[in-house]
Amino acid sequence: QVKVVESGGGLVRAGGSLRLSCAASGSIFGIDAMAWYRQAPGKQRELVAGITSDGTTNYIDSVKGRFTIARDNAKNMVYLQMNSLVPEDTAVYYCNADYYSSPLRGLLLEVWGQGTLVTVSI
Repeated sequence: QVKVVESGGGLVRAGGSLRLSCAASGSIFGIDAMAWYRQAPGKQRELVAGITSDGTTNYIDSVKGRFTIARDNAKNMVYLQMNSLVPEDTAVYYCNADYYSSPLRGLLLEVWGQGTLVTVSI
């Protein structure tokens, strides 16, 4: 069974930093894109940052210049370095990965983590 597990969330004051980590494990024969999403109370889940297998990244406008996504393909891990945090960044952050379940590749499947809570106080 394939799973991803997030870690690194917590409580931080505005202006502070946190680093989220996500580890994928199980019957994985390669990971394509990986991404971080977040969902704030009463709001829809949104894509925060994504990274392709070749390292191409994208970010939502509100985190550009503050957040950095990176991945370690050898370890099947993705990270989110979050700097200059503001209260509006408070949310549950979810890791997402598109992976191949067969050595022949072909169909891409998707897996989500359970989320890690980030709370930014004033």
